[in-house]
Amino acid sequence: MRRLKTLLGAGMVLFALTACGEQQPDVGFGGQPPSATEEGRSGQEQSTDGNIKPVPKEERTRVPAEQVDASGLPEGYPKEVWTQREGAVLVATGQEGGCSSVRARVTEQTPERVGLELVEETPKDAGPCTMDLRYPPVTAQLDEELGGRQVVLSQRETTVSGG
Repeated sequence: MRRLKTLLGAGMVLFALTACGEQQPDVGFGGQPPSATEEGRSGQEQSTDGNIKPVPKEERTRVPAEQVDASGLPEGYPKEVWTQREGAVLVATGQEGGCSSVRARVTEQTPERVGLELVEETPKDAGPCTMDLRYPPVTAQLDEELGGRQVVLSQRETTVSGG
């Protein structure tokens, strides 16, 4: 009987050691997420919600500050805008926090200007939320490349159903 307990104990230790030795870098608590460069070059430009994923900053083209009208944004809101896909996609920095999420929406496209609204959505029945702020890049597809058109930024907060 003592020999059986020793054998079972040794088997359990061996099992635990081999299970801990397996490397699953993209799964589980404590794993390292892929770097932004790896994500940007993965070839998957569409996210799960159908939006275009922003590429890493160093792969975007910055829109000159004089081409961006950020007067419709609250004080302290990020005001930088980039393009990707040869100017056919706008990338802006949104602001979200706690239970909310941000998305970009093109409101107008004329030969002179493009309106880009940053919409922060908070679920109606969200319950208690943390007070943290996040600044994720958000994208919006244009009908044609930006070129020299003015980008007019605005921001709106809304409550959505769901939680």
